[in-house]
Amino acid sequence: MTVSRVINGRTGVGPDTRKAVAAAIEILGYTPNVAARSLVTSTELRIGVIYSNPSAAFMSDFLTGVYEEASARGAHLILLKGEQGGRALEPAALGSLIASGVLGVILAPPLGESPGLLEALRKARLPMAAVGAYDVEGAICVRIDDRRAAYEMTRELIDLGHRRLGFILGNPDQAASAERLAGFHAAVRETDGVTTAIAQGDFSFTSGLAAAEQLLDAAQPPTAIFASNDDMAAAVVSVAHRRHLDVPGELTVAGFDDTSAAVTLWPPLTTVRQPVRKLAAEALGLLTARIAGVEPPGAGGDRVLDHEIVTRLSASRL
Repeated sequence: MTVSRVINGRTGVGPDTRKAVAAAIEILGYTPNVAARSLVTSTELRIGVIYSNPSAAFMSDFLTGVYEEASARGAHLILLKGEQGGRALEPAALGSLIASGVLGVILAPPLGESPGLLEALRKARLPMAAVGAYDVEGAICVRIDDRRAAYEMTRELIDLGHRRLGFILGNPDQAASAERLAGFHAAVRETDGVTTAIAQGDFSFTSGLAAAEQLLDAAQPPTAIFASNDDMAAAVVSVAHRRHLDVPGELTVAGFDDTSAAVTLWPPLTTVRQPVRKLAAEALGLLTARIAGVEPPGAGGDRVLDHEIVTRLSASRL
């Protein structure tokens, strides 16, 4: 109460006490928490959503999931576009979001693994939920088992008779990318005679084009290419068409996510179904529970949802 009176310039505080409070504020770098004030003055639930992702299809599903859950809970969302093209989020923009009175923040991938952003949110003492992230200190992480999902898809390709496999990596700064590669390798190790070729992508369609060209230029190109998301898999199909390769007759292609991109091209993609809308909705639900202080026991750490292998026309037996 005394600190509040000093910050708000009210009377009833002696000069020595006022000076001591001011000194403590300066030492601690304290700034007034508008979110905390709103808990007292309003029942409005304000949630910040910080997003940045090269896949428009993924972000469409993500934001739909957040909006639907927010509508059901009567929450007000404040959107902030995060890092783009290697440029960090402007401190002033993040400061404005924090000062707006948000009670918590949801981070879309890959922002749940952005050290500078995470540190700023921790400093502001804002509860966080990170979708697609792994083991983020102080945050709720909602994801699938990326390693297991990639393992199962790779087994699917091997069971179709493919022995020359290509794999396109996602953003190297995301833990999910490494987990998917680990799942790919785990499946390959189980079968003799399988050769592999790896190309680096970053989850964007453009990076998928370059990776596909690299893989298909090999002396013995893959008979099946597994891309770490649907956008890059769609790029592989595009390159195959340009080279007059039949998909799946001459090249099997598999993706990851099962976004709208998987079914808006020909042939539609065999892919890993990651429940993006459900992941986003779950993140919002768990975050609001934490804000309200009614988080269920054991809710900390990772929340892992189920995935599914979806078979469509882009894959066939060799």
